[in-house]
Amino acid sequence: MSAPTASAAPIRSRRRSALGWAALCAGLLLAALIGGTLVYGGYTQRAIFDPDSAGPDGTRAVVRVLERQGVTVTIARDRAAAERALADGDATLVLRDAPMLSDDALRELTDRAQHVVLVEPRSRALEVLLDGSALGGFSPDASATPECTVAAASNAGTARVGELLRPGDGVQGCYPVDGEFGLLQSEGTDGRTVTALDGLSVLTNTALPVDGNAALALGVLGQTDRLVWYVPALSDADQNTAAPTLGDLTPAWVTPAILLLLTAALAAAIWRGRRFGPLVAERLPVTVRATETTEGRARLYASSKDAAHALDELRRAARARLGRLLGLTARTSPHEVADAVAQRLGADRARVRGILVDDLPRTDRELVAAADRLRDLEESVRAAVRTEGTTR
Repeated sequence: MSAPTASAAPIRSRRRSALGWAALCAGLLLAALIGGTLVYGGYTQRAIFDPDSAGPDGTRAVVRVLERQGVTVTIARDRAAAERALADGDATLVLRDAPMLSDDALRELTDRAQHVVLVEPRSRALEVLLDGSALGGFSPDASATPECTVAAASNAGTARVGELLRPGDGVQGCYPVDGEFGLLQSEGTDGRTVTALDGLSVLTNTALPVDGNAALALGVLGQTDRLVWYVPALSDADQNTAAPTLGDLTPAWVTPAILLLLTAALAAAIWRGRRFGPLVAERLPVTVRATETTEGRARLYASSKDAAHALDELRRAARARLGRLLGLTARTSPHEVADAVAQRLGADRARVRGILVDDLPRTDRELVAAADRLRDLEESVRAAVRTEGTTR
């Protein structure tokens, strides 16, 4: 009996070790797939400011309104398409943040337009196109009055502001909040303007109907009969300027930290996964008889004076034996066992349930009496089963 058990133990150990390594490899593969998906284009923010998106952060609503007002809207999804659209004549250029464009490329593109609207202003674009303007604070869901001479803002009246801006030299600010502004505009001598505002608070499908946002959007974007909506692409980077890699965009300490964590994880896997050889079967120095174990548990029950718990243990064992005698399954409930016993003996069902399930002893004397009734009931069932077998 002991030889098969001893030989089976190393097999089970090897199986567990193999399953552990398989689970580790599967976890690493899953993490690599998720990371690759996130880095190489699985995640996209196209819905934000996208003129074809009807989502909450899209801008299809303002595009449709402009088209009904007679403005021809051209959606350019790369730099070359935007340059071709701007070459046809005076137009308004809507520009999101384009970090892949150099300063010279940004100036060259915007110089082709009669009016430029920055809907996602960032520090570099403000510095280059709005004479040293800069980002300010943030005022979520706040309404403000124009308090400026910009025609689009004056006609729109109260509008929502979100991201605030600080104007540079010669730049006019509208919608002031605590010394900063929700809209900036610079106008040249030739009538060319560059306007910056937080598009999320004014132009999106959700924000457009709020306050005077719709009027402000139409006034800023509808200055000419043609509108070019430029959606930057990663391929728009200058030929002499390589697009920033993931390593360029992360702090210098990230790569060493990741390598250190991977090394620590590999070392932990090797440390915890190494085998120490098969288990050695060893005989117990002392053999404990089953009766001594039973007596020891009985003394514990007696010292705790928990008669109900002790009787529950006796009942559980008795119900299991009675179930086997009557051909019941191991999942048969205690009440069903009691009903089957009562039916076999032709006894009162309530009395049998009391013996097998319900009666609660309070003293040791009542516990002994309940154990006697339990034993007598089991012997009666055995006798009935034997009698039926002999008759057959």
